[in-house]
Amino acid sequence: MAKYRLEALLKMRTHEKKRAEIALAKAIAALQEAKKKLETLKEEKKEIVKEQKEAKKKMDHKMSGGGLIGEGCFHVNFLRKLKEDEVQKEEKIEEQKGVVEEATEKVAKCRRNYIDSVKQLRIMEKHKELWEKKLRQELNRLEEKEMDELGQTIHSLKKWRGEKSVFEL
Repeated sequence: MAKYRLEALLKMRTHEKKRAEIALAKAIAALQEAKKKLETLKEEKKEIVKEQKEAKKKMDHKMSGGGLIGEGCFHVNFLRKLKEDEVQKEEKIEEQKGVVEEATEKVAKCRRNYIDSVKQLRIMEKHKELWEKKLRQELNRLEEKEMDELGQTIHSLKKWRGEKSVFEL
């Protein structure tokens, strides 16, 4: 059987599909990791807000009972630090949202590349199937032609020898 002349291109399309598949898997994993980190940051912010509320309650409780000035300054500085931490977490959350958005776009791009590479591979595989089918048909046609010629030769030999064919009896 003849060799498929586009075999190298078919192999190249197969490799492209595998590379696109790997890139898509990596992009999906990166997106999941980015989402997980975003959720962690949100949880940390909730903890800071919770800690702020508890610190305010403690400060209100101590100050209502006539606390010392030094303790008041300590609580105010502690609350200020918690507020700064909350602002920093919010900034990190916004940055992470950008990272998640970029990862989502990369997944969409990788998915499109994967779909395109699968389509191209299927086209090449279909072309090869049609080529093989055409080749088989050509071989069958040649075989039938040879069989007809062989039959004609046998018939001519029998006629030349004076033998009757099976159909003439």
